[in-house]
Amino acid sequence: MALWGGRFEKDMDQIVKEFNASIGFDQRMYNEDIDGSIAHVTMLAAQGIVTEEESRQIIDGLEKIREKIRSGEIVFTVEDEDIHMGIESRLIEEIGEVGKKLHTARSRNDQCQVDGRLYLKEQIRTIVAELIELEEVILRKAEQYAEAITVGFTHIQHAQPITVGFVFMAYFQMFRRDIERLTDTYERMDLCPLGACALAGTTFPTDRARTAELLGFRAPTENAMDSVSDRDYAIEFLSDASISMTHISRWAEEFAWWNTSEFSYIAIDDSFCTGSSIMPQKKNPDMAELLRGKSGRVYGDLMQMLTVLKGTPLAYNKDFQEDKEGLFDAVDTWKACIRIFAKMLDKTEFRMDQIEKQLSKGFLNATDVAEHLAMEGIPFREAHNIVGHMVKACEERGCQLEELDEESLQAIDPRLSREALGDISIPACVSARKSFGGTAPDEVRRQIRVGKNWLETLKD
Repeated sequence: MALWGGRFEKDMDQIVKEFNASIGFDQRMYNEDIDGSIAHVTMLAAQGIVTEEESRQIIDGLEKIREKIRSGEIVFTVEDEDIHMGIESRLIEEIGEVGKKLHTARSRNDQCQVDGRLYLKEQIRTIVAELIELEEVILRKAEQYAEAITVGFTHIQHAQPITVGFVFMAYFQMFRRDIERLTDTYERMDLCPLGACALAGTTFPTDRARTAELLGFRAPTENAMDSVSDRDYAIEFLSDASISMTHISRWAEEFAWWNTSEFSYIAIDDSFCTGSSIMPQKKNPDMAELLRGKSGRVYGDLMQMLTVLKGTPLAYNKDFQEDKEGLFDAVDTWKACIRIFAKMLDKTEFRMDQIEKQLSKGFLNATDVAEHLAMEGIPFREAHNIVGHMVKACEERGCQLEELDEESLQAIDPRLSREALGDISIPACVSARKSFGGTAPDEVRRQIRVGKNWLETLKD
């Protein structure tokens, strides 16, 4: 009979035990569970609820169990039901009757919550560190390609000339927001639910602030009922993960394009590609494609959590057992994707000779010509229309904007001349875009400096 079985005359049916058990997945939180128990019994002793000797015996017993789990001596089964019961039952076996006092003034309801928060806090710290490493790779690449000119797209059409470093810094901002979101989530979840018990607190004279302090939380949670039923922190984390995976997926999509024969913009290192079982010439960007595909998995984890919670009344419900597997999956998937993407990015080079061939397509300098005319006093809407006629003329003649002769320009608009247009070469257009946040190399370097300074603040 389970530790909770006093009310029952029959043991659970075996198929129910298997269906009911969470030990198969929540055992990965055994360290957090033991840490929570040690903090709890330390507080109980300080409050005189158990004796110092009883507390010492319990803590010694828990540390022995931790080591046995770590070494593989303890193997959990469905008979354990969950990690909380699995550890407590072995504690009683290890130290006897005194082990039964550990569960005084707490419930599995608050226990699973403190385990989850401790686990996720540690994972957030790890993921932030992984994202910082990715950002450092991005900054290195942005510096390398700060002056390298490529095609900027809108609607998957050639739009304006930009630098490759500018592209890297665009993604730098996305991952910066990912870090900031995670930091916000961490701050909101940094409250200790231990001591909330089943839903209404306890009659024992506990000190929840002390327990929170021992476990590294900034404070205890405010309301016991909310404490055991809240999973907002898990939803926030999964939302953070989903948004970040969107960023990874978007860039992976571009990698897949850039790697095609039609683009040939990049050379991905062989170690991040695979071949074909039938076509010997193939070099497939499988890691980019897999990164793109993994986003759907993390989105699913978020939707699963939202769906589990949407119809649950206060306070605790067994539905909440389904909060862990998706969370664990998202943690593992997100971390793996950040690591693999950072390494792939670091080992990818841009084929500037191939990109240069594309710069003459699509009239990339058209907007710059319109802006130049506007600076010369022609209202922008008129300038826009004039350049539209210039593009049409170029299409008919099979030439570039800078190749239109004086006669052709005058035919379009008497105010046009080679001298009036000035330098409208692609490099000149890129260098001129010095507005704050623009693509000019000097501005990209400023963005890189700001990015480096921000990363340094995270390491302090």
